[in-house]
Amino acid sequence: MAMVLRVKPSDANHVFRALADPTRRAIFEELSRQGEQTVHALTRYAGVSQPAVSKHLTVLKRAKLVRHRRKGRETHYCVQPDALAPMVDWLNVYGAFWRDRFDQLEALLERMKP
Repeated sequence: MAMVLRVKPSDANHVFRALADPTRRAIFEELSRQGEQTVHALTRYAGVSQPAVSKHLTVLKRAKLVRHRRKGRETHYCVQPDALAPMVDWLNVYGAFWRDRFDQLEALLERMKP
């Protein structure tokens, strides 16, 4: 079975790297649940310094997982759920790969029954 990814592996790598960090993943999840939030609100939520939150948001922006907009002196962030497509595609490919393997194993075990 040939595995075919619809997106570039580098796109998936950016998403996986960005979400590998537990603080970034928590920030992404918070934005997903609560919607658009300011850096200050995310700093209160994350329990780390504002410069640390800003660095995490920069990584998430590079992976296109969040976008921002300025309103006065505040920066507001929101999630870009379509940016998860490389991860979803990767999981679908490997899900199909393992389903195929388990089907083959099941068929083999059936043939081995007395």
